[in-house]
Amino acid sequence: MVLSSVLGFPRIGANREVKKAVEAYWAGKLSAEDLYKAAADVKKTSLTSLKERGVSLIPSGEFTLYDHVLDHSVAFNAIPKRYQGLGLSELDVFFAMGRGRQADGVDVPACEMKKWFDSNYHYVVPELSEETDFKLLYNKALAAYTEAKALGVVTRPVILGPISYLVLGKAAKEAPATFQPISLLPKILPVYKQLLSELKAAGVESVQIDEPILVLDKGADLDKQYASAYAALAPVAPKIVLTTYFSRLDSNINFIAKLPVAGLHIDLVRAPQQLDEVIAAIKSTSIVLSLGVVSGRNIWKTDFAAAIKKGQTAIAALGADRVIIATSSSLLHTPVTLASEKKLTEQQRDWFSFALEKASEVATIAAVLSGSQDPKVSSALEANKVSIAKRREFESTSDNAVRKRVAAITPDMYDRKSPFAVRKEVQAKHLDLPKFPTTTIGSFPQTKEIRTARAKFGKGEITEAEYDEFIKKEIDMVVRFQEEVGLDLLVHGEPERNDMVQYFGEQLKGFVFTQNAWVQSYGSRYVRPPIIVSDVSRPVPMTVKWSSYAQSVTKRPMKGMLSGPVTILNWSFPRDDVSRKMQSQQLALALRDEVVDLETAGISAIQVDEPAIREGLPLRRSDWDEYLQWAVDTFKLSTAGVTDATQTHSHFCYSDFGDIFPSIQRLDADVISIEFSKSDMKLLHTFREYGYSNQIGPGVYDIHSPRVPSEQEIIDRLKTTLAIIPDHLMFINPDCGLKTRGWKETKTSLANLVAAARWARANA
Repeated sequence: MVLSSVLGFPRIGANREVKKAVEAYWAGKLSAEDLYKAAADVKKTSLTSLKERGVSLIPSGEFTLYDHVLDHSVAFNAIPKRYQGLGLSELDVFFAMGRGRQADGVDVPACEMKKWFDSNYHYVVPELSEETDFKLLYNKALAAYTEAKALGVVTRPVILGPISYLVLGKAAKEAPATFQPISLLPKILPVYKQLLSELKAAGVESVQIDEPILVLDKGADLDKQYASAYAALAPVAPKIVLTTYFSRLDSNINFIAKLPVAGLHIDLVRAPQQLDEVIAAIKSTSIVLSLGVVSGRNIWKTDFAAAIKKGQTAIAALGADRVIIATSSSLLHTPVTLASEKKLTEQQRDWFSFALEKASEVATIAAVLSGSQDPKVSSALEANKVSIAKRREFESTSDNAVRKRVAAITPDMYDRKSPFAVRKEVQAKHLDLPKFPTTTIGSFPQTKEIRTARAKFGKGEITEAEYDEFIKKEIDMVVRFQEEVGLDLLVHGEPERNDMVQYFGEQLKGFVFTQNAWVQSYGSRYVRPPIIVSDVSRPVPMTVKWSSYAQSVTKRPMKGMLSGPVTILNWSFPRDDVSRKMQSQQLALALRDEVVDLETAGISAIQVDEPAIREGLPLRRSDWDEYLQWAVDTFKLSTAGVTDATQTHSHFCYSDFGDIFPSIQRLDADVISIEFSKSDMKLLHTFREYGYSNQIGPGVYDIHSPRVPSEQEIIDRLKTTLAIIPDHLMFINPDCGLKTRGWKETKTSLANLVAAARWARANA
């Protein structure tokens, strides 16, 4: 019999119950006991829903109140010293590591965050050193298994593997320069052995151990570590299902096939070409093969016929008892359920499948491969065939005008009229900014009043004229504050925008939107990605109205704010019938029109954000060149239509630039702003190594935390930065947009930023 499996499930609740409970706890409006109860209710609903849909292997232990990697660090006592001895509860230590804390005499910054492989999910980076004292403070996997069992649901616990955990970590500041986290493997293995032996003693039959590092090139250098680690773990553990996702194993399968594991999961959505090679490598073993044929990263309905064919290939080689049908990865990257969507058309609903629907898909595919004669299974199979045919028919249509415009792109459209050195002189005269100009990344706090007004307008409770008047007053207030605090290059604050991608998608042809399709980005920050369903174009200007209004109420230069083509693509659910390159080119042409219109309207600085350009980099280095070529080209296509006098900006966050620095330089933005306050300023060392000719604004404080940086703290960062970045190229700005922050902390933080800039002008 072919079993079915889901590798992980969204942690947020169908109605964002976890976000609401967590933020209420942070605000002091909910007790820890009630927070845990809210979490338990969400877990119960998820577990019972998966059981009702017939999933054989249901995950447990992957739920978290903030981040699963952070959970792992805390459970294993990998808690940096700055969070110890503060008199905080275990829960508050956990949240302090994730978001920082500045209350009741405690002032600690948050740990660094990074993107989880090539997704828009952020994990909290473990800080490790030779002093890290690994020990099992609590067995989260066992607690979750026991909790589920009490509900009548037998689960397969999910654990982040020891080697991936260490490789995803970083050397703590106190560690020697030569320290590598993987050197701690002998120290951490006893803790894993304790955890796994406790699971086995509790009757756990199998355990999912995630080792996503195996899909990276660096996995090939870890064969000896994998051999020793799993030789130690296998004898004391339940049956181990080694789990990989997001890319292909390539030659790593050669040593994986020799590991003492009971099962192996591979991603056949992102890397279908690896199936034959993996089968050949494990055929002579007893390893069960878990086939990730239902996407954990996108929302399109699975083509049952194609998935069944892959399953049949595996069964023919291995036998049905050695095949599992599964999601390609955890479903945390997808919305909870399509049942929450009431405004999609019947045609649109028929295209999509969210997490609960995907659970039904894996169960149905497994049942078909097991030879089920259940009429419900046959009916689902036939319905899927009809749905896929209708979708393919829709995909066959295209917007000829858009396709012709893409075909007409010429090389000269990628380049500005003059090199940066020339542009810089022209812009200096045109903008008249001081030395060390200050600016922000774009958004200002999205208050309850803003969200309420937007909701009322959406429901038709206020008129467009009334809503516009409200937005004008918000812009007036933001502009006045920036003038009063002393910022140099202003922004309008984006009060009219719900999300930096959704806002643009709503004004472009080719997108579909949802009501409740929320996905976790980090902590309690959820996003509602738009869905690209057809060719993309811009019917009318999208941002000119409000940027122009903002410029009209100040004499200081106003910066127009746009999201870049690669970021809109990566932070949407993209089409799967045409290439990412073509979708990005279509977006770039739409944005190019917007950039030119902003310039025509008198906006002299235009920021086109590309925080996702590094995130979208393929996981295998051999695939990088093709991606970087079209990704950089589409950014340049979107920005190169303006005159030398217009200053183009771009923003990047939580990215390791070292590997792709020549591509960052090739973007040729006049100014780039980057996150660096939480990354131990290692990005600056990349700039020192490679050199950088254009202007740069290293973020001087972390906006993902409510903590307010002092003026001296910012000055200290500037001193460090100025040792690497020439003063004539320096902008001063926060790490990222201020949308999620409150006004009180925003005002104080920006006042300190401006004061630090004045210090720099006087002393640097």
